[in-house]
Amino acid sequence: MNTRIYADAAPYIAFENVSKAFGDMCVLDNVSFHVLPGETLCIIGRSGVGKSVALQQIMGFLKPDSGKILVDGEDITNFTEEQLQSVRRKVTMVFQNGALFDSMSVAENVAFPLRERGDLLEDQIEQVVRGLLAMVGVTEMSALLPADLSTGMRRSVAIARALAAQPEAILYDEPTTMVDPVMAHLLANLLQKVKRQLKLTSVVVTHDMRFAETLADRVLFLHESKARFFGTLEQMRQSTDPALQHFLEMDQVGIPVGVPAASSPGKL
Repeated sequence: MNTRIYADAAPYIAFENVSKAFGDMCVLDNVSFHVLPGETLCIIGRSGVGKSVALQQIMGFLKPDSGKILVDGEDITNFTEEQLQSVRRKVTMVFQNGALFDSMSVAENVAFPLRERGDLLEDQIEQVVRGLLAMVGVTEMSALLPADLSTGMRRSVAIARALAAQPEAILYDEPTTMVDPVMAHLLANLLQKVKRQLKLTSVVVTHDMRFAETLADRVLFLHESKARFFGTLEQMRQSTDPALQHFLEMDQVGIPVGVPAASSPGKL
């Protein structure tokens, strides 16, 4: 189901006062946000603030300790694993490592969710796979195994496989981390293309503000387990929140957020 953003539409994804802790470490503390149909939300913040945990809770891989999570109008907070299968048919996730099947070729990986459906002929599957591989720019790599690909190329294939499932929403976990600047630029262009052409509801976890600014309709800034900012890019630029301003300043000068300024490379 391809959708557009409707300001008065019910959210496709919503967190209502969600908290999550691992032992004594609280990673999300009373966090609320929502994503409208067709909207792209970028979740930013330093490492360890619960960005990826939020994605895993949307997928049902983790349960909140308190609060409520809604997907497509349904409260999935206490869904069983069987009930979550219906959610995962509508919402898919692109993991940092790609999560591809090592023993399958690129083409076979992308074809996997199509074959799982069981309602397509083989020539139809091959046609869809060719189109998706062309869309993400890896047509010439169709016969290779994941081990033969760079980190960035594996992520491109993982995006193609996620799209093959024909989801209504797609979650991206740090899509540009651990890749060189050229590949990061190519991945940013790919996600822009997916957004423009398919208009899926999307949540993107990233530490890269330049990347977020190319994609985000709205931004969620997590800091010390709290949602310190939620709004548009323009509202973010006008925010006077000191933690957000520090994050943006460190991004501008290229200092990894969380690294003391005195120990940063090139800092006198």
